[in-house]
Amino acid sequence: MPHRGLIAGCRFGFAAAALFSLAINLLMLTSAFYMFQVFDRVLVSRSAETLLYLTLLAVLALGTLGVLETIRARMLVRIGGWIEQRLSVEVLARSVDAANAGRSCGYQRLSDLGQIRSFLGGPGILSLFDLPWVPVYLVALYLLHPKLGHVTLLGAAALLIVGALNERLTHRRLKEASSGSNALQRKAEAMIRNAAVVDGLGMVADFAARWSSLFAQTQSFRLLANERSSSLVAVARFIRAGLQIGILGLGAYLVMENQITAGAMIAGSILLGRALAPIEQANSNLRPAVAAWDAARRLRSFLAEPPRRPQSMPLPPPSGQLELVEVSYAVRGPRQQPRPVLSKISVTAAPGELIAVIGPSASGKSTLARLIVGILAPDSGTVRLDGADMFSWARSEIGDFVGYLPQELELFAGQVKDNIARMREPDPVAVAQAAQLAGCHDMILRLPHGYETEIGEGGQYLSGGQRQRIALARALYGNPRLLVLDEPDASLDPEGDAALGAALASAKERRCTTVVIAHRPNILARADKILVLRDGRIDLFGPRSDVMTELARRVSESKRRLQPVPGGRQIEAPQPDDRENAGAAE
Repeated sequence: MPHRGLIAGCRFGFAAAALFSLAINLLMLTSAFYMFQVFDRVLVSRSAETLLYLTLLAVLALGTLGVLETIRARMLVRIGGWIEQRLSVEVLARSVDAANAGRSCGYQRLSDLGQIRSFLGGPGILSLFDLPWVPVYLVALYLLHPKLGHVTLLGAAALLIVGALNERLTHRRLKEASSGSNALQRKAEAMIRNAAVVDGLGMVADFAARWSSLFAQTQSFRLLANERSSSLVAVARFIRAGLQIGILGLGAYLVMENQITAGAMIAGSILLGRALAPIEQANSNLRPAVAAWDAARRLRSFLAEPPRRPQSMPLPPPSGQLELVEVSYAVRGPRQQPRPVLSKISVTAAPGELIAVIGPSASGKSTLARLIVGILAPDSGTVRLDGADMFSWARSEIGDFVGYLPQELELFAGQVKDNIARMREPDPVAVAQAAQLAGCHDMILRLPHGYETEIGEGGQYLSGGQRQRIALARALYGNPRLLVLDEPDASLDPEGDAALGAALASAKERRCTTVVIAHRPNILARADKILVLRDGRIDLFGPRSDVMTELARRVSESKRRLQPVPGGRQIEAPQPDDRENAGAAE
């Protein structure tokens, strides 16, 4: 899979960073070596020439150290950016695919990718590269005097224990606080997104009360974790300061005992700081490191899942021959038994035919639309367009030949022309043609900047009818061969309704196969075939005249059952589903 090759491609970069870290940590000995030589040689010999050469050598070493640190940091930043750039498109596509499959992870996997990139470009990764070279400083301290090495080793162990204890005592609470913060953000976004309903129904206070309760719980987790962390950080600082005093005191004692020189004492103090610095940095960056590791684990598991759609070779453009063969589909909720939505649906449509789909609520009409377009995969049976499995058809190819208007339409931030062109580079001629087919060309020209008008997030600057007509133009963009419209007349005024009728007539003339989920009689009157769904099954399917005749017969039958008898009683209560379907026929 692509991400596996990507990880292998990063190994050279990480190996180079490790080699740079070796050179950097060896050069870090410069200060200790310089102080040792100055105190034990220069001050004793009073040789200015020796001091000059030592100083020049130290400056050269420190300059090289700075260059190597800069190269290493830039290398890791570029590795992080390269990983994000190479994986971001795949992660985004997989996230969309997971959302369509009912396993939505929102922006979490993209956030995980950003977290990995931030860690690789931050100080946390540098401390991990420096940590393995701590033994170099310990060896140098042991060479100065074993007791200096013992003290440093014990101090390093103490700091590591405090850091591990800090992570252990705060990890669970911080995880709960993070989960609570995400829930708070989702609640706030939902409240703001539905601001009109919340304000109109006086729900602000109730929403705020629920939000405050969750906020208080989240805050308690965060405060507890911060209190524990601050206490352990204070302990670590005490140990660090005590070690610095202890190493100098021990060094002074060893000098008085003539076991080491004054230069060795000063060098030991510097080496202690260098030995403990990676440990201190690792402790302070342990939390981001653990978070980045968890993010990488989640991302690896996410990308390891097999894609829903099998790879398929390019196919010729379809003519529009639609066929559904024994299609069944069930919804699978978390920890719930599958709930059948559609069962054994078999439908055919020739190029240019219009099928109207009607039925009571929750009969599976919108699910059928998503199956026809290829968003969902049927549990059994197949949806075929020109004989090819619709779900297996590559989205980048079939998208040019399919127009889809969902029930809950969504426009994207940008200009009108961008939305009609499906967020591609707009073709002015094709955009205007789609708008004319949807009957919204004149409406768009009346907007402040015509086709260049910014519509805002979700089309918030447009009315419901305007959004519906622009979404219809998007569905008609590019002369599709299959058009699936889910209640396209939901927000339309009479002018928009007439434009929709003209668009359907134009689609028929262009031999575009059309499936419309509708309730209004004017759309049914244009249908070649009508499909009536009830409880996820086909109740009626056939030519419009035959289905309308049967529905009219049912209406008549239902009315006869409702005839009152002497005494004021009704013979039989009406069947709600029959009357709803029959209403469309009337």
